[in-house]
Amino acid sequence: MLPTSSSPKISAVVLARDEADYIEPCLRSLAWADEVLVLLDPESRDATEAIARRLGARIEQRGFASFGALRNAGLELARGDWVLFVDADERVSPGLAAEIRQAVRGGDAGYWIPRRNRILGRWMRGTGWYPDEQLRLLRRARARYDETRLVHEVATVDGPVGRLREPLIHLNYASLSEFWAKQRRYTALAARTRARAGRPRARALLGAPLREFWRRFVTLHGYRDGALGLVLSLALAYFEWETVRQARALTYQAAGEAS
Repeated sequence: MLPTSSSPKISAVVLARDEADYIEPCLRSLAWADEVLVLLDPESRDATEAIARRLGARIEQRGFASFGALRNAGLELARGDWVLFVDADERVSPGLAAEIRQAVRGGDAGYWIPRRNRILGRWMRGTGWYPDEQLRLLRRARARYDETRLVHEVATVDGPVGRLREPLIHLNYASLSEFWAKQRRYTALAARTRARAGRPRARALLGAPLREFWRRFVTLHGYRDGALGLVLSLALAYFEWETVRQARALTYQAAGEAS
């Protein structure tokens, strides 16, 4: 049960599956919240649940349908007036916690939070990973996610949305193999979402990756990250091509099954 006072209550919600290597410091960084809810994938096989219970988190299980569906479940299950979504490899600093506590006293319905990403042991300066704003602090009754968007979900909020200044710390990819594996998973989900909107044109196989490289390396200042920014920009351009290719394949497959 949440403590009673005049201040709005904040539920920190963590989506988790096999996160035993990350979950403890994440939950410790959320000790200031009125409630910590771990939404655990029932297919999780490591010690994530045991660690979360030991640290006093409330555990609920939900299978994966889409990230939007999981976040909507978090909004429905949370008991606080506000929900802060945090991933297991993210950390909330004392400065950000204090800013959140102050922000929820205002009239906004949500807040964008900048995020600092550490990739391959380096703090990113650009390439889309800084300031990398995330709409993660939401007035629970006034936010909803589109569940048809399988990945890269953003909430729709009924009301004004503000911006915080203190960053959320993201201990992102520790190795290129981890980066590659996660991007392959995101690409498959993004392709399914894109296919639902219709078959991408063939010219998108060239245009989409070129635009993504320019966006990452030039518009989002990937050049500030030097060789790492170049490598990651090229890799993400490739995955954009792969998204279009898979989306086209899915639409052809669906057309064949329907005929």
